[in-house]
Amino acid sequence: MLIWGWRQYVTRLAVLTLVCGRCGNPAAHVLHKLVTKFTLFFVPLIPLSTKHTLQCTWCGAESNLVQQQVTELLGQAQAENMRAAQQPMNPSWQGQQPGSY
Repeated sequence: MLIWGWRQYVTRLAVLTLVCGRCGNPAAHVLHKLVTKFTLFFVPLIPLSTKHTLQCTWCGAESNLVQQQVTELLGQAQAENMRAAQQPMNPSWQGQQPGSY
């Protein structure tokens, strides 16, 4: 007896702040990679398909992307992360004396 089928794996690649095409709000968008794999005896063997989606966290709108768009968005996410890492953290409480609220 053979036990076969397929399973989908979802990976979050990046979170970007973009203006949603549906609701028009500047909101976080999650870039997902969805891979469907053929399984034999519950062991994933062969990837059957790969899809990329971008989902708005404000309204839930989801759109499919092509590989070129994914590459551009990952580059944009990496640039945002580099800018954030270069900015020094400056908490508002820094330099205050205890009890001087």
